[in-house]
Amino acid sequence: MERTLRILHLEDDPNDMELVRSTLKKGGIDCDVEVVSDRPSFVAAFERGNADLILSDFSLPSFDGLSALKIVRDRAADLPFIIVSGTLGEEAAIESLHSGATDYVLKHRLARLGPAVCRAMSEADGRRARREVEEALQNERQFLRALLESLEVGIVACDRNGILTLFNRATREFHGLPEEPLPPERWAEHLRLFRADGKTPLEKEAIPLFRALQGEQVRNAELTIVPADGLSRTVVASGQPILDGHGRNLGAVIAMHDITERKQLEEQLRQSQKMEAVGRLAGGIAHDFNNLLNVITGYGELISERLPQGDPMGAKVDQIKKAAQRAASLTRQLLAFSRKQVIEPRVLDLNALLADLDKMLRRMIGEDIEMSTVEGQPLGRIKADPGQIEQIVMNLVVNARDAMPQGGKLTLGTANVDLDQAFARRNAGARAGAYVLLSVGDTGTGMDPETQSHIFEPFFTTKEMGKGTGLGLATVYGIVKQNNGYIEVESAPGRGACFRVYLPRVQDRAEALRARESTAPPQGSETILVVEDEDLVRQVVREALRSFGYTVLETGDAEEGARICKSHAGPIHLLMTDVIMPKMNGRALAKRLTLQRPDLKVLYMSGYTDSAIVQHGVLEPGVSFLQKPFALTALARKVRDVLDEEGVDVARKRSKRSVG
Repeated sequence: MERTLRILHLEDDPNDMELVRSTLKKGGIDCDVEVVSDRPSFVAAFERGNADLILSDFSLPSFDGLSALKIVRDRAADLPFIIVSGTLGEEAAIESLHSGATDYVLKHRLARLGPAVCRAMSEADGRRARREVEEALQNERQFLRALLESLEVGIVACDRNGILTLFNRATREFHGLPEEPLPPERWAEHLRLFRADGKTPLEKEAIPLFRALQGEQVRNAELTIVPADGLSRTVVASGQPILDGHGRNLGAVIAMHDITERKQLEEQLRQSQKMEAVGRLAGGIAHDFNNLLNVITGYGELISERLPQGDPMGAKVDQIKKAAQRAASLTRQLLAFSRKQVIEPRVLDLNALLADLDKMLRRMIGEDIEMSTVEGQPLGRIKADPGQIEQIVMNLVVNARDAMPQGGKLTLGTANVDLDQAFARRNAGARAGAYVLLSVGDTGTGMDPETQSHIFEPFFTTKEMGKGTGLGLATVYGIVKQNNGYIEVESAPGRGACFRVYLPRVQDRAEALRARESTAPPQGSETILVVEDEDLVRQVVREALRSFGYTVLETGDAEEGARICKSHAGPIHLLMTDVIMPKMNGRALAKRLTLQRPDLKVLYMSGYTDSAIVQHGVLEPGVSFLQKPFALTALARKVRDVLDEEGVDVARKRSKRSVG
């Protein structure tokens, strides 16, 4: 023995005590022996915990070896315990071994004591070493388990028979299932594994873990997990077989990275690229197209006013006007979903806007649809163009109406909501914060997931040929994004649909909505200088203004407009000018003319998109602007509004223009 053994000896015979001590020393065992002879002293010595080995007589006057053995084994299962007795029979010896004694030695054969002690200590050391190794392995397993559980990467492993042996936290969350020892035949169905399209069940041979089990090095295999009661997750899996030192297969392991948000971002990028492409096309043709539409609608209105009541040509002219209005609406929709529409943001009360639209919406949906509005109170304010918000509401209501051909229920709702980080994760690029919710729900036919994935794409429609343009929901999407909002839809076949629009909440006081305008255009007698380089537009504007009672001076050239302004002997009350013209733009012309005539008021008009005219400053607050194409009644009202503005406001605007 290489160390001094601490021995607790239970013995009441002094001679036997000394005999045992001398026998151990003769056997080369260096030891310190503490001798006790009764229960209290034995328990006290044992509880001090110093003993490496216990020797015990089998029978003592007030105590016995088996009782001592029980005390020891209840608290120290591996402590060597040897019975040393002179009266131990075969049955007692067997009983002591069954009770947990390490060995027994008869006093008349003490020559066995030394080897018995060495063997007992060697076995105890072996058990201790194995236990330390097992504890180290267990600690390592616990460390690895904690490490794997902390990862956001899904880790799955199986043994050589394909039975799942590891299913970490991230994997459980992907699947919405607990860890189970499943064979490969049950993986696809139980774990809800599909191909990347999310529809086609994954065959066993295509499952990445099974491929790895067959010896394949799997890299970036894309699949979709569709939990029974959760959101689909798209993952890429990489893995390989697990081999022992001799190259024999022990199983396989794979790691799964969740790329759902990345796929959503890619889809949003593709969507934005589509919108940008169509937006560029729309923006490129908008100016010329809007000018042509202005001519068509303008002359259509002039002809309608001059036709006698009941003239059969009136119906035909009305059709021309409706076609032109529809074309103008399509242009606005194209610009809206591509976020190039000219807007005039105002602080709005969404409840007030819905109340203002109520009668119009009820006429649109028909009598077979029951419409109700659930208004959140008190409701926060939003900052947006009222016309754009009306477009959102009307497009969503029309969409709901078309989904209920046999009638149904339509519910509009508003509420204050606070969007959290979970919403932001579901909607890539979204920001948590305070929003106003507009919801439009119906009890119509509903949509399957495939249809839902395309509804905001331009020109996508499920309607029959000629029944829809495919721009309604794309327009809604574009307007929502243009106003820094978010939109989502919840639907299922046969269960209707609910669109939820979230628009940022602001703290400003809401501005009053303009009253619905009457059809009669206001008249005037002032002198107006019209500068427009498009001949047809200039002509229709000239005729319209003269029909409203105004005196009109006109030219297609900005330099000529400056000369007219300088040479005209009488007053000129209003300059109505196109924004973008050859040689000199409308803003520069207005600045030049207001220096000559300080009381001159200015109204800008343009058929370009906001990105083309914003650099000219005509969309700044306080500057009067009319977007082409415009109805002649709208022209009449805008001209009258500008002419009737208070002098102090005009002076303020003129000051802004001179600074700009």
